[in-house]
Amino acid sequence: MLDKGASHMEQIDPRALRNVLGCYATGVAIITARTPDGEHVGVTVNSFSSVSLDPPLILFSVARNTNVFRSLKEARNFSVNILAHNQQSLSSMFAKPSTADFKKSVFTEGHNGCALFHDSLAQLECDKEAEVDGGDHLVFLGRVTNCHLRTPTKPLLFFRGAYGTYSRDQLRALPPADSSLSEFSVTGWG
Repeated sequence: MLDKGASHMEQIDPRALRNVLGCYATGVAIITARTPDGEHVGVTVNSFSSVSLDPPLILFSVARNTNVFRSLKEARNFSVNILAHNQQSLSSMFAKPSTADFKKSVFTEGHNGCALFHDSLAQLECDKEAEVDGGDHLVFLGRVTNCHLRTPTKPLLFFRGAYGTYSRDQLRALPPADSSLSEFSVTGWG
């Protein structure tokens, strides 16, 4: 029987928590923005998620101790580059933003001026909607202002601390509109 009057709080081992959370396979994205003086900045994240279709909202989170944190916090807009399986080296370069070099990557500037990397699966251009405290991270909510769906290919995934991919026979085909999976195929299960 549970004693409802007792307040019991176990200390969670950070390494154990990281290992458990690593069992949740995620996509990989690079968030790009511009500093007030126009410099491109970017960081690899696997914390990207859809939030709402109406209004069109997405979110991602960034550690407060990353060197691009201040630039992302000051930016009014940003772009999300959802990476393809052949962009692992680009992801690795931007995973440590201090070593990220835009001169070594191929990109165009979107309508919002932020970098859109060539060969990405898809891209979203966003205005910053809100920021939410997330402990050692800050959660950014963005309102999608423009989106680009590129040539279908395998995605870059992250699982248990390593890159991987997913493939299926019908990469180009989405479920039929009347399919039970059609609502989940693009926007997620929420």
